[in-house]
Amino acid sequence: MRFLFIILLLFSFATSESIKIATSANVSYAMSELKETFLKQNPNSRVDIILGSSGKLTAQILHLAPYDIFLSADMKYPFRLQKENLTATEPKIYAKGSLIIFTIKDNIDLSKGIAVVKDAKKIAVANHKTAPYGKASVEALKNAELFKIAKPKFINGESIAQSVQYSLIATDIGFIAKSAIFSNKMKKYNKIGKNWVDVNRSLYKPIEQGVVILKRAKKSNLAKKFYEFLFSKEAKTIFQKYGYITD
Repeated sequence: MRFLFIILLLFSFATSESIKIATSANVSYAMSELKETFLKQNPNSRVDIILGSSGKLTAQILHLAPYDIFLSADMKYPFRLQKENLTATEPKIYAKGSLIIFTIKDNIDLSKGIAVVKDAKKIAVANHKTAPYGKASVEALKNAELFKIAKPKFINGESIAQSVQYSLIATDIGFIAKSAIFSNKMKKYNKIGKNWVDVNRSLYKPIEQGVVILKRAKKSNLAKKFYEFLFSKEAKTIFQKYGYITD
């Protein structure tokens, strides 16, 4: 019986598949549930998640980091990888992210909308050169003619996750991904109007988030399954739960 158990165990290891998914930081809040749901459908599998800013993950992939799928917060990065012949699929939008202004301060009046930057002494913003949500934040401020007022107050995070952290400990307000307020650590700060308000979507271009299977995984059945899962009804429901737009 023991011998049979060992044989079955070795067989399960031999037949299991694993993939590494490079994921932009803003998707981290939804990814654990996506992964859990996917593994229920594919129990004999392993999925490793690597988090970072879209720009830094792209740089790693350009240096041949061993990732199988890339979920970016900006379509430009999957297109860049496609141009470098490092993708096995066309870049495709899996969700659209939206931007909010967030605070834990009682003296911040979010009813002013984006004009609240005039009252803030310190503002958390993701790096607009590498992080798409940072780029959207700057775009919104410029279109609202508030960028010159806000820029000297910026505390820049390398990713949207770092900007969330700065919003909690170091700044008066932060421009963050709406998905962030659905994380476990942010649940006590998810009161609309008090802790956050949407940034008017007319002030910035939709944050189209894209995914590609990378060339090294073009023959991976598990990578293909996870890629297809991202566009399933179950995945769309999860994305919507975490503040994304999937229509």
